Amino acid sequence: MHVAMYESRGAEPHTRIACVERPTPTPGPADVLLEMIAAPVNPSDILTITGQYGALPPLPAIGGNEGVGRVVAMGDEVQGVAVGDMALMPMASGTWSSHAIVPALSLMRVPSGGDPLQMAMLTVNPPTASLLLSDFVTLNAGDWVIQNAANSGVGEYVIQLAKARGLRTVNVVRRDDAIEPLRALGADVVLVDGPDLAARVADATEKAKIRLALDAVAGRATDRLAQSVAVGGMVVNYGAMSGDACKVAPGAFVFRNVTLRGFWLAHWFRQATPAQQQALYGDLAMRIARGELSTRIHATFPLTRVQEAVALAAQGARNGKVLLTGR
Repeated sequence: MHVAMYESRGAEPHTRIACVERPTPTPGPADVLLEMIAAPVNPSDILTITGQYGALPPLPAIGGNEGVGRVVAMGDEVQGVAVGDMALMPMASGTWSSHAIVPALSLMRVPSGGDPLQMAMLTVNPPTASLLLSDFVTLNAGDWVIQNAANSGVGEYVIQLAKARGLRTVNVVRRDDAIEPLRALGADVVLVDGPDLAARVADATEKAKIRLALDAVAGRATDRLAQSVAVGGMVVNYGAMSGDACKVAPGAFVFRNVTLRGFWLAHWFRQATPAQQQALYGDLAMRIARGELSTRIHATFPLTRVQEAVALAAQGARNGKVLLTGR
């Protein structure tokens, strides 16, 4: 088997990770052996290798936090599972690995009819998008939501899930060539970020009272969202693509009663019951299997070319996700 391993953290993450060989493990009596089909290279994976993420595994570590695999072997005591079943790789387990041992009782199978590349991205971004839309502000059909980094993986899922719920979206991007793909996806309004964003949002929405803003950029972009929401609105930050801390003018808090919150999927996992997790992932998996929920893929690389994949994923101006494949 092959694993993508790194022994140090720091800048230029593609130089710190390499594909190495290991003996393929044998499943125990109650375990299954998954062969990895695909695993994405997410921003959180890059930040984990550089040492900037909120949770860091001990070194040496295997990269990757999500993916999908296929059952290729199982122990004698396993019941209700068949060779060929498609299942999620264990979250935050080092999924950039051609094989993984999973206890059968914790195996989370997914519909076999779905696109495995899209299923590989089920664990992190779709639930983040869904929870951002549901867990902070009570929204009704026809309400508006504004988000930046709208052409990111989470951003594209937000557009699709909001549309399915009857919500309207203002989508902020940082370059002109990102506008048309988001309109084709169902975005109601797409604007390029800038200092006059709030005024352009008001014009585009006929001065709608936007109560929820989703911020993945931080820095001054957070304040531009805070100026775009209604009095008493909320900005939820879940990323820092700018590399800067969130910056909001005091007037947004003092005179406009805007609230700034944070979201990290790991915290939700610690608090959610197994039933809540199953309900969320079951719904999202079926949407992906039916082709109702997807995100663009920029490139795929075999696991043996992990350095190229990480280098590309760390760059800007891509048109979709970078994925590793088991073969």
